[in-house]
Amino acid sequence: MNGNTNPHDPALLVIDVQQELFKKSTPIFKAEELLRNIQALVEKAHRAGAPVVYVQHSAAKQLVKGSPGWQLHPDLRPLNKDTIVHKEHGNAFEATPLHEILKAQGVKDVVICGLVTHGCVRATCLGGLELGYRVILAKDAHSSYSKDAACLIEEWNEKLSELMVELKLASEIEFGKAQTV
Repeated sequence: MNGNTNPHDPALLVIDVQQELFKKSTPIFKAEELLRNIQALVEKAHRAGAPVVYVQHSAAKQLVKGSPGWQLHPDLRPLNKDTIVHKEHGNAFEATPLHEILKAQGVKDVVICGLVTHGCVRATCLGGLELGYRVILAKDAHSSYSKDAACLIEEWNEKLSELMVELKLASEIEFGKAQTV
């Protein structure tokens, strides 16, 4: 990770944007828009020198570590300075070095985007809150492959905002300075 991080810069967490999830029988809801918004967030974070962390999930039967489906989506191209964290639980902070990595850099705010809304995105938002982070969810940069994805996104945006997760459009999120409410 970039060692010149301003402790007031939010870190960007890109959750589980892995190839296999784009090959399900039910497609990722608004996949092209999702990828565009995530790429825009990554570019803004890189330009500002803010930390970017890509999180990859693995399990025994799907997203098998090292398999082609486990790889990040080809539209995502981490830089050498970016961090990649591997996880086996929904919450990216659980049983991973993510909290220690962010704490070592003085990061207090996290911007979360990725897959899937009602699974790992939700769990990581809640995990971040539990650890005392200010959590900002890019409300148009998370999705699911469920047939009910539009409703799930709306439902979890609302539920998470009630739990003190801040919701912002990807276009509203800035890096390189503390986020204003």
